Amino acid sequence: MDVLRPPLIRIGGRVYRKNLIQEHAFPREEEEDFYAGPGDCTDEPCDAFVVEETERGFQCRVEVPSPLYKYIIGKKGETKKRLETETRTSISIPKPGVEGEIVITGQQRSGVISARTRIDVLLDSFRRKQPFTHFLSFALNQPDIQENFLQFKEQVLEKCSKDHGVSSSLFQNPAKLHLTLGTLVLLNEQEIQKACDLLQRCKEDFVDQITGGQPLTVEVAGVEYMNDDPAMTDVLYAKVHMKDGSDRLQMVADQLVERFVASGLMLKEWDRVKLHATVMNTLFRKDPTEERNNTMTGKSSFKERESFDGKNILKLFENFYFGEVQLDSVRLSQRFSSDASGYYATSGQLCFS
Repeated sequence: MDVLRPPLIRIGGRVYRKNLIQEHAFPREEEEDFYAGPGDCTDEPCDAFVVEETERGFQCRVEVPSPLYKYIIGKKGETKKRLETETRTSISIPKPGVEGEIVITGQQRSGVISARTRIDVLLDSFRRKQPFTHFLSFALNQPDIQENFLQFKEQVLEKCSKDHGVSSSLFQNPAKLHLTLGTLVLLNEQEIQKACDLLQRCKEDFVDQITGGQPLTVEVAGVEYMNDDPAMTDVLYAKVHMKDGSDRLQMVADQLVERFVASGLMLKEWDRVKLHATVMNTLFRKDPTEERNNTMTGKSSFKERESFDGKNILKLFENFYFGEVQLDSVRLSQRFSSDASGYYATSGQLCFS
C-alpha cells in the first residue's frame, strides 16, 4: 500500500485515513500453532451452545467447514493436542475434505465448554483471513446499460488516452456491471444454503414492504472517484439513484447488510452501504485475469497499484448517462464465476416480485 495514499474509512458520515500498520507474513502461516491460550475453564461462557450429558461425561458438537479443520489441528497436530491437554477433553475431527462435525467430549462440563469456546476463537480468527467467496449484488448488466458503458469506454479512450495511466485494461467487463452490497465467506454448501434462507426471510420481513413487490427503477448517471486526489485515481465508479428520488434502494441495501451482519455471515464494514458501480479499477491493470468485481473485498490487497489521472475524465464525463434499469432482485453471486449471460453465477436470489 502506498503510504501517501492510505485507504479511506467512512465512520458516522465522516471520512478518515487508515494509517498503514506493518504486518509480518510468516511462511505456512495456516499450519502454525495459533492457540487462544490457557484459562480457567469455569470462567468460559456456557449458554452460547448446547452441551449434552452422556454416559461417559459431556459432549458438544461444532459445525465447521472442512477448509478450517487445519486451523484446529495446527502444525503437526500441536493445537489439537494442546486444547485436549489443557481442557481435559478429546476432540474428534473429520478427515480432510469430508464435511461433518467436530465433536468435543470430556468428563467435566466446564472442560468441554472451554474447548468449544477456544475453538470458536480460533475459527473466528482464521475465517477473517479467508478471501471472500460470495457477495450480495444488484446486476447492472442490462443491454442498454452495457451499450452505454461501451460508449463511455470508447469516448474516454478517445479523449483521455494520453492522460497518465489511462488504458483500456482499466475498464470493467460490461457483462459484470453491478452494485455490491456486501461480501461473504461461505466455505461449504451448508453455509451457502444458510445465506439463501436468510435472503428469503429478509424478503418476508422487510423487503416486500419497502419495494411493494415491484422492481425499483434506478438511474445510473455521473462518475465519481474513490480516493481524495483525482490525479491519482484507483477506482472510478458510476453513481446510482432512485428515479423517484426516494431512498428505498438505500433502505433495502442497508437493512440486508444489517441482517447478514447480525447472522454472522457478513462483517460490518460501513455504517451505510456505499451504492456504486465500478467502471474503472487499477487492479484490473495489474492482472488481466483479476476479478473485475468490486472495491469492497473485505480484504486488503497489497499489490502495488499504478494510479491514473482521472481529472479530465471527471470533468468531461461528470454527468455521463449510463441509463435506466429496473432492479428486480438481489443475488447471492459467486466470485470468480460466470453464467450464460456473462454475469456472475448465482447461488441464490431474492426476487422483488
